[in-house]
Amino acid sequence: MSKSKKQNKTEKTHWSKFTYCGRETRAVTVFRNTRIKVTYSTNNTLEKLLTKKHHPLRDKYDNSGIYQLICPTCSKKYTGQTGKSFRTRFKEHLQDFRHANGKSSFAQHLLDNGHDAGPIEDMSTLHITSKDRLMDTIEKYYIFRETKLDNHINDKLAVRPNVIFETVVQKDPHRGINNICHTRKLPSSQ
Repeated sequence: MSKSKKQNKTEKTHWSKFTYCGRETRAVTVFRNTRIKVTYSTNNTLEKLLTKKHHPLRDKYDNSGIYQLICPTCSKKYTGQTGKSFRTRFKEHLQDFRHANGKSSFAQHLLDNGHDAGPIEDMSTLHITSKDRLMDTIEKYYIFRETKLDNHINDKLAVRPNVIFETVVQKDPHRGINNICHTRKLPSSQ
């Protein structure tokens, strides 16, 4: 073995960590002919995506994102998303209930079962985010979870098998339930 090859083998390899942000990140070629190897990490973990985000200076109902409406009579949940404020979306569900126009699955549940609509405090804000594809995924997760718990009002046909969601729900079926803000106690079933 030549002296230069022997020297290269004994020299330590160093690692440099970059946050992965798309194909552009893989184009980093600066370290190609050096003893530095590149590794990538991401900020988009399932835990970060499914953990509730708060804006403490704002009223929680002035934000947009993923929400659940809880039937005050049977405690079943309707999961939805809105790019509008939660307050505005709640008022729309209430209008659909009052006018019985069939636009809202939650309002239809109340009407079909003779249940009353509750106050806005029966709305839980699950995840605060702006309207985008991530919002769709987070909403699907919460609908999937409530379906597995047999506690949902959403359209049963909208729930599709999902290996990732199934794994998360099996590990912790009530993930996110303890950190959901309820400002009033729900009635217990008798």
